[in-house]
Amino acid sequence: MTVVDTTPATLREAPIPPDGMYEGPRILRRVPEGWEERPYDRFEVVPLGRVIGAEIRGLDLSRPLEPALREELNRALLEWKVLFFRGQHLTPERQRGFARHWGELETNPLLATGTSEDVVRFDKGSGATPTFENIWHTDVTFRTRPALGAVLQLREVPPVGGDTLWADMAAAYDNLPAEVKDRIDGATAVHDFIPGFARFYGPERLAPFQEMFPPVEHPVVRTHPETGRRMLFVNTSFTTRITGMERAESDRLLSFLCRQAHVPEYQVRFHWQAGDIAFWDNRATQHYAVNDYAPHRRVAERVAIEGDQPF
Repeated sequence: MTVVDTTPATLREAPIPPDGMYEGPRILRRVPEGWEERPYDRFEVVPLGRVIGAEIRGLDLSRPLEPALREELNRALLEWKVLFFRGQHLTPERQRGFARHWGELETNPLLATGTSEDVVRFDKGSGATPTFENIWHTDVTFRTRPALGAVLQLREVPPVGGDTLWADMAAAYDNLPAEVKDRIDGATAVHDFIPGFARFYGPERLAPFQEMFPPVEHPVVRTHPETGRRMLFVNTSFTTRITGMERAESDRLLSFLCRQAHVPEYQVRFHWQAGDIAFWDNRATQHYAVNDYAPHRRVAERVAIEGDQPF
């Protein structure tokens, strides 16, 4: 029997290694072309990576943010995609108040809450509940309007391990072969909560939420609403297929695209201390919580900010 390869020529001929990775120089642009870089007057920015991740020093986040300070922090967020603040020890209310400077807070009935319904609490490591956050993902892309960002605080840290990594998905897009860019520009993909949350819960627990969170379609390449940068917007947890493609073709291309978050040049890794805060742009990043701390306990609380519909 003759087997016919139906993969489009542009994708079939693209130089895609089996593991999805490339060797050699990479395009590492932290900001869009033409972006005006200005000094920061109200705090110190200490870069932790080439394209993503910076520690912000000289701020007490328990104090109210004046408009000018909020504008500078937002500019830093857009430039560095994830900001780190050491030793803040915010109360849940102060943490929520800080996040509200960027919009209304999001609730997620699929996750355990802390002091209020918009504070998600992750208490992992020491009990019988397994942890599954060690997968590259963007939060809640199964929503029509995925979260703008999130503010995470570590309440209790293990003696070793428990780091979190973030990846810059604009850098991931910049380095795709031209043939792959041509293939995915204008394409959409289906996002569904069930593949991601099946790791946590059985079918009986998930069934009631299927009407609340039906599958949605988003662009495979998203345009950032504030910077204008183009970014990969697919992830292993929630993206199930590329619209209009045969399943085998879709699986091959999605696997390749999702592996781009694994490239170290696009990443920053943060080692937590109790009271530290990370504030990340969920539109522009993926993240991965390293699961290497059991049987020690790791307790974190997160608030998420409502976002816009990707375009």
